[in-house]
Amino acid sequence: MKNHDEQSMNTPPGIPDLSVSNLGKRKIPSPIVLSNKTDDYIAGYVSDDQFVLYRIAPILPGTPNPFKKEELLEPAGPREHLFFDPNKVHAGIVTCGGLCPGLNDVIRSVVMTLWYHYGVRRISGIRYGYRGLLPCHGLPFMELNPETVSEIHLHGGTILGSSRGEGERVDEMTDFIEKMHLNILFTIGGDGTLRGAMALCREIAKRDLKISVIGIPKTIDNDLNLIQKSFGFETAVSQAVHAVAAAHVEAHDSVNGIGIVKVMGRESGFIAAHTTLATNEVNFVLIPEVPFDLEGENGLLIHLQKRLERRKHAVILAAEGAGQDLTGDSGKKDASGNKKLTDIGLFLKQKISDYFRSLPMEINLKYIDPSYMIRSSAATPNDSVYCNRLGSNAVHAAMAGKTNTIISLVNNHFVHVPIAPVVSKRNKIDPEGPLWRDVVQATGQPALMKNMSVT
Repeated sequence: MKNHDEQSMNTPPGIPDLSVSNLGKRKIPSPIVLSNKTDDYIAGYVSDDQFVLYRIAPILPGTPNPFKKEELLEPAGPREHLFFDPNKVHAGIVTCGGLCPGLNDVIRSVVMTLWYHYGVRRISGIRYGYRGLLPCHGLPFMELNPETVSEIHLHGGTILGSSRGEGERVDEMTDFIEKMHLNILFTIGGDGTLRGAMALCREIAKRDLKISVIGIPKTIDNDLNLIQKSFGFETAVSQAVHAVAAAHVEAHDSVNGIGIVKVMGRESGFIAAHTTLATNEVNFVLIPEVPFDLEGENGLLIHLQKRLERRKHAVILAAEGAGQDLTGDSGKKDASGNKKLTDIGLFLKQKISDYFRSLPMEINLKYIDPSYMIRSSAATPNDSVYCNRLGSNAVHAAMAGKTNTIISLVNNHFVHVPIAPVVSKRNKIDPEGPLWRDVVQATGQPALMKNMSVT
């Protein structure tokens, strides 16, 4: 069993070290009554000797198992013995970054599991992201219990509030965590939040503190590495579908109607791609992973003109990070350190209007940006189920003394994944892969709208 910040030095190239950190030996019997017997219709405890394959590959009969322990994922779930005594636990929950459907669902799940399954009675909500761990902001903790969270899943947003940034102030936050006697911290957020959690873990280990930090990955863009599906993503797609439907009606019922819809997706176009496949009403989809030209014989504008001449209407769906090489660098960053993007939707609206005015050709163009409506939506039933399971498994991991770890779904198994490989790179659409192939086929757009240079 791997302890704290110990790292494997023998991991093969291309495979991240998947070993999960533990705070120490578990000695306290769990109050959760399960069974390790077979055929008794009662779920069993999870053993640290069980693993889930990250890379699924055939093993021929008679050949040795090619996998090392550090290449295998630990399954999530309740352990037979705990590291923490539930009667002595003070757990904190923090939500960071932009809003996302399902945040309240995760908070509720964490609280309910701590309270009813483990008997933890001291649960604190940390207000407005990592700011709530900095005394200078003067933000008191919110007491959390089943009564305060019982119906929050019916609403969008987060009852704790959220904010970006401050994750680099690790020394101050660790001082405050010690002062408040927190021994478990659940961090719900995306790339920046998890990097902050990882930095906290390093400082906690440096001080030899027995504090568990468990991340619950939140990115509506679905772009975290080693994460099969981020919570909120399915809700985002279902809400984006409504925006595309509205754009289609507006375009279809107008003379040479054009509907432009912008959705989230800074570096990855998963929402745009899945929305396209869900609606079958998008004619051009633009994502960050696939470059395109506006002008020229193979640019977007000429293909849009041909579409209008042929069908009299068109719908364009653009991820927010698409075409940034065309819009120009804003030169600004947000509180999380992300580059502020130029609005690709407004850019397209202006360029398309100018192009058809120069022909001249009459068009009726509508631009819809549903981003904040999508982010603030309550979770769909499937997303709510997913959030519930992420939250409960996060609690099981924390009570078992896991740390510097996130809960993920990989190959349809809930698993523990160390934070480092999760934030090491972005999950992106492979332009040569089957998803983008299906999107191009669904829209009928050219495989690549780029003018080939002649040398």
